[in-house]
Amino acid sequence: MISKKMEDAINKQINAELYSAYLYLSMASYFEASNLKGFANWMKVQASEEMEHAMKFYSFVNERGGRVVLDAIEKPPEKWDSPLAVFEYTYKHEQGVTSAINKLMDLARAENDKPTEILLQWYVTEQVEEEASASEYVEKLKLVGSSGNGLMMLDHELGMRKSG
Repeated sequence: MISKKMEDAINKQINAELYSAYLYLSMASYFEASNLKGFANWMKVQASEEMEHAMKFYSFVNERGGRVVLDAIEKPPEKWDSPLAVFEYTYKHEQGVTSAINKLMDLARAENDKPTEILLQWYVTEQVEEEASASEYVEKLKLVGSSGNGLMMLDHELGMRKSG
């Protein structure tokens, strides 16, 4: 059985994961409007992953006898100054998610909740990957600058990303 404190904290994280999906869909829309279909693809795949993360928590709470309570999802930003600004925002956002996951891990340890701690180990590892990926594209976009050719090459690369 999951404690009420842990259940509430995970419900808050489910909302954060759903917000992340919403954010990445907003970014995909920005890229679609900018005719950067590959960038849009990367963000749509990212949104799909965030939905999977939310559902993993959702299932876990139910399996542990808890109750998922959904809250309103905040409206994400819809405009950015450049592709670089989008990925800098993405990187900062993922750092915030990492902090939230780490706080959940601290709570699981304080509650002596081994099942939640084991679940969260997957998320801790996932966040290392999420931050590294966002950081990689920040650095690539810095190298490319405003070069149209460079953006088109990155657009092609990002268009190759597949779910799973």
